[in-house]
Amino acid sequence: MSPELTAVVEELDAHRVTFEAFCRSLSEEQLNRPVPRSTWLVRDFIAHLATIDGPVGDMFRTVREGGDPGIRDADGGKFDVDHWNDRQVERRRERSVDDLLAEAAESRAELKKHLLALTETDLASNLKFGGDNKRRPWETTLLVYLQGWCKHDPMHVVDMLRALPDAHTPGVDAWVDDPVVQGYQAMMNR
Repeated sequence: MSPELTAVVEELDAHRVTFEAFCRSLSEEQLNRPVPRSTWLVRDFIAHLATIDGPVGDMFRTVREGGDPGIRDADGGKFDVDHWNDRQVERRRERSVDDLLAEAAESRAELKKHLLALTETDLASNLKFGGDNKRRPWETTLLVYLQGWCKHDPMHVVDMLRALPDAHTPGVDAWVDDPVVQGYQAMMNR
């Protein structure tokens, strides 16, 4: 495994440990708060992070197999990530944090099989992001994508914190004080 991929995996794992501890620290009342500037509740961001590793892992597998490095629907069409995410979180709204984090652990383990199999050639391949309701399509290398994507957990903790001013602690604030996380938030919350 390349040193760059090793760094991505180590950061990804560290963020998940911190994310799980943060989620388990929240009360039921906090979990059910609506998140300002979002249609989701706090708990929905946990459900999102429990499910999104599925299509992302499929993308890694496809890259490894020599296929198109974008995420596609089962029929090969453009993947509507916003619609897919909304369906996933809605289906999981009544589940406990422990259930969501168990699902997240399973999907992360499957994703990591594909992530760890990526070669330096795979990491240099171009990745096409089809865009979503807040970002236009763009293209980058898979490695650059991974270096930002591995911060997905703290990116969404910032979203959750908009509904949780009482959950700010020096440790949480230091965790999310990352230029990539802040850049993502600036782009997604104009």
